[in-house]
Amino acid sequence: MGQTVTSGQMPILREGKAGGNDFPYLYFPLLEETGIVKHCFTTRQGGVSKGIYESLNLSFTRGDDPEAVRENFRRVSKALGVEYGNFVFTEQTHTTNVRRVGREDAGKGLTRERGYTDVDGLITNEPGIVLSAFYADCVPLYFVDVRHKAIGLAHSGWRGTVGRIGKKTLEAMHTEYQTDPQDVVCAIGPSICQGCYEVSGDVAEAFAKEFSDYEGELLEDKGNGKYQLDLWRANERVLLDAGIRPGHIAVTNLCTCCHPKLLFSHRATQGKRGNLGAFLCLAE
Repeated sequence: MGQTVTSGQMPILREGKAGGNDFPYLYFPLLEETGIVKHCFTTRQGGVSKGIYESLNLSFTRGDDPEAVRENFRRVSKALGVEYGNFVFTEQTHTTNVRRVGREDAGKGLTRERGYTDVDGLITNEPGIVLSAFYADCVPLYFVDVRHKAIGLAHSGWRGTVGRIGKKTLEAMHTEYQTDPQDVVCAIGPSICQGCYEVSGDVAEAFAKEFSDYEGELLEDKGNGKYQLDLWRANERVLLDAGIRPGHIAVTNLCTCCHPKLLFSHRATQGKRGNLGAFLCLAE
């Protein structure tokens, strides 16, 4: 599959390696420049999965060969320079629940059972623990507290966005690590753009109610009971309202649905797809 990359794309595509294999992945300079984290957002390229999962599927629950998925994670670990046994997975059900994890959770979701459910956000202050969340149109949110050396990663679909999981993640980081939003840099990762994301009236109503001051920025009325929703701008508003400085947020302009050769998209494939991964860890 050819890569579809445009000038000015955010995040930036890096031609990485996983052992002897090509492994393209996406990264945010704003996060990398902190000097304290390793991170990436994967593409659908560089793995071994076949068919609708071609090739870097990171889901064990969509019908792919589990050994292929494990090999895909081995490649992520090599490209990112992290330990295979240190990934810790979310258990995403479109909640706003955020869980603190640490060394005792290493491998949960990959090498052993999670032991928890309904977790759409993870936080840690332990180096080497790889926060891991999964996507195919929903919004990845990355958080790096440069003062207290703590991190967070969240999965924000429309329900999570209305529920302000970005704010909930920052609140959890404050409770656990004394994080001040003024010290945090954030990234809003590749996900579905407003032009591709048509929603029904009930979803639009929920956003109009929660974001009443910004409704005009987020919703375009199609005039037939359907609306185009801007999840990127909505999540940026969540972060700004929570106290993140405007210059501390990197916002994607890369749509999963617009780039089906590069990224998995639920809408673009009517659900016949694998999962992308967002990964974030404190450097050891």
